[in-house]
Amino acid sequence: MALPAEVRRFFGYALFLAQAGDQHDAAKVLKGFGSAGVLEVVENDRSGTYRAVYTVKFKEAVYVLHCFQKKSTKGITTSKEDIAIIRARLKVAEALAKDLRNEKTSH
Repeated sequence: MALPAEVRRFFGYALFLAQAGDQHDAAKVLKGFGSAGVLEVVENDRSGTYRAVYTVKFKEAVYVLHCFQKKSTKGITTSKEDIAIIRARLKVAEALAKDLRNEKTSH
């Protein structure tokens, strides 16, 4: 909610498309995650550059892994701290998706 309203709307639309099985034109595979289905959307605002990282790896849900304002002054590189957060949250998403799968098969 701390992101500018226009950025939130842009990210919301990209995530809506992902939930519908489509992909926003601005969505790109985040490097360093192999074929994990981790995508990022970048949006610029007068207050800065923002990124939303999500995964479509699991059929149960689209998981938003991280939304943040890019603070690096070195090109388009995502900071090591942000990558660590994304990796940790991807593991949590994997566990949540597994739990959802198990719930569906037990009913």
